[in-house]
Amino acid sequence: MDKETECRIITLETKLAYLEDFVRQLQEMSVAQTKQIDILKQENKLMSGRLQDLSDSLEEIPNRKPPHY
Repeated sequence: MDKETECRIITLETKLAYLEDFVRQLQEMSVAQTKQIDILKQENKLMSGRLQDLSDSLEEIPNRKPPHY
């Protein structure tokens, strides 16, 4: 194998190693974000339920003019 071909192969292997590391980091970040999204969905569902319970327990406010009129 001549020197130029060997140099090109080394360059390609180096780029591939960087790309593999980059893909691994992206996968880790994607997994972490998916977990965070799942947690936020659960919290949102819980808060929506609590808000619904609060709105159900409140009395209806009559439709009348405020005192300053």
